[in-house]
Amino acid sequence: MGFLSRKDKDLIIQAIIEAEKKTSGEIRVHVENKAEKDPFLRAEEVFYELGMHNTQERNGVLFYLAVKERKFTILGDEGINNKVPDDFWEGIKNVITAEFSQESFVSGLTKGIGMAGEALAEYFPYQHDDVNELANEVSGDF
Repeated sequence: MGFLSRKDKDLIIQAIIEAEKKTSGEIRVHVENKAEKDPFLRAEEVFYELGMHNTQERNGVLFYLAVKERKFTILGDEGINNKVPDDFWEGIKNVITAEFSQESFVSGLTKGIGMAGEALAEYFPYQHDDVNELANEVSGDF
């Protein structure tokens, strides 16, 4: 079995769907066995490869995991980063790190995704005519 089971992926997807009910922000999760470079730089590449910079409000969020390096990053698009405080992602990262340190990867991701949805709702509230601009699937080569 890989890093995430089918059930794990389904739980993560459900967390994304629930988070996006609160915000017009778009959330994606991408998991790779190995980043082959600094995980933040790889996350930036993946962000553009997935077309996350093409959302109308530039409010995409990527949760990127490099499994073998045991690293992750949360990357928000410029629409988010221009509105939120500098330490916006720190609380979410701390919760995820605590869960990951207990080998609770799915719990860490689902909690982080939920927190991101709540936090983004303040800056990008859900609109009744909101369109899901990005797929909710978990992508990657894990």
